[in-house]
Formats: sequence, C-alpha cells, structure tokens
Amino acid sequence: MGGRFGDGAIKPGSCEEKTFKERWHARVLAVTLATGSLRQWNLDMMRHARECLPPKEYAAFSYYEKWIAALADLLVGKGILSPDELLSPSSQMHQLSRRKLLIADVADVLSKGAPTSRSVNASPKFLVDQIVKTRRAENKFFYGGHTRLPKYVERCVGKIEICHGAHVFPDTHAHDLGERPEHLYTVSFLASELWQSPENPNDTVCVDIWESYMEPLNDQ
Repeated sequence: MGGRFGDGAIKPGSCEEKTFKERWHARVLAVTLATGSLRQWNLDMMRHARECLPPKEYAAFSYYEKWIAALADLLVGKGILSPDELLSPSSQMHQLSRRKLLIADVADVLSKGAPTSRSVNASPKFLVDQIVKTRRAENKFFYGGHTRLPKYVERCVGKIEICHGAHVFPDTHAHDLGERPEHLYTVSFLASELWQSPENPNDTVCVDIWESYMEPLNDQ
C-alpha cells in the first residue's frame, strides 16, 4: 500500500512517544504472542489473517485493532474457540492451556525469536549488483493468498544489494502448504521507478524479496 494515492500523508511519531499509547495495546501484543505458543498457526498465517479483514474495517481500524480482530478470526477459524465462547469467556481451562506461555519463559522465548533461515541445495539465481525486475504481486500457489511482495514494487526494476540465503517462503507457509524455502534478497529501487511523482526521485527504497518474485532484466 506504500505511496498509494488517497491515503493521506504519513505522520511519523516522535521518539518521545510511549511504546503503547493505550494500556490495551500492550495487552493485545501480549495475547497475540501468548496464543502463538498454542502452535495452531505461524507468523505468515497471522499476517494473512490481518490482510483478510474487510476493507472498510481494515481502513478504519487502528494498528492494534487490526491485530486483535485478526486474532479473533484465527481463533474461531481454527476451531479453538466458537463465536459464543469468544464473546462470553469461560473460567474453564481450555484443552490447549497445557501449551500456555509462562511468564518466566517470556524473555527467553522473545530473545530466540522464530528464525526462518533454511538450508537448500540450489545456488542463488541472482548476484549482488545484478539488475532485476519484479513480477506481478500475486500468490501463484493459492488464489488471492498471502504474498510478501509489496504491490508498489511489482513490475519494477531494481538492483540486488544483499543475498540473505534461503528462508521460509511466505506464499506457501501462510496457507499450510509447507515452507518451500528459497533465496531471499535485499533489492534497492529508485523512488522514481516506484512512483510517478516522488518528492525526491533519487531516494532509494530497499525491500527484501524472495527469488521467485523476480526475473533477470535481460529476460524481458
């Protein structure tokens, strides 16, 4: 959605602002992390759940409203809670409660993260400084599915800056179709390549892009 006309100017916050403007923002983050320990979905599934919110709600919701709405959809969609259970909390322990994230384990779990790097036999198809062109921003494995290629960089020419090795492929991972790891690259684009009337045409935007999202420029 970056640079889309009609969304208004970006208003970055100051470094003096609180991490959480409202107390419930912190609770949403905590609940989202805690339910991740249930191991019923992965990060790409969660991202796709946010993308699947109705457009009017997505546009109107604040950042953490998107998070909690998507989490509610996942809990119901995965059969963990029924709509009635979601609206009327029970004091009974859920069968998945044995997997709960304990307070004593939070710091250790967060420090480890969830590494997505993987080993593959295939060599990278692209080299640093190579000029490439991105393909259409669409999921080829699942119609209307999740993809990490931003719409605003589709079919644009950029330069390979870094090769990060192979990583889990979001387009399949978000839909329970396996990890299918492939090489991941940092690609730089001129602002003038991405937008028709950029304020600073020579600015560069760097985006991390999976291998199958690109093709060599000389293939055009």
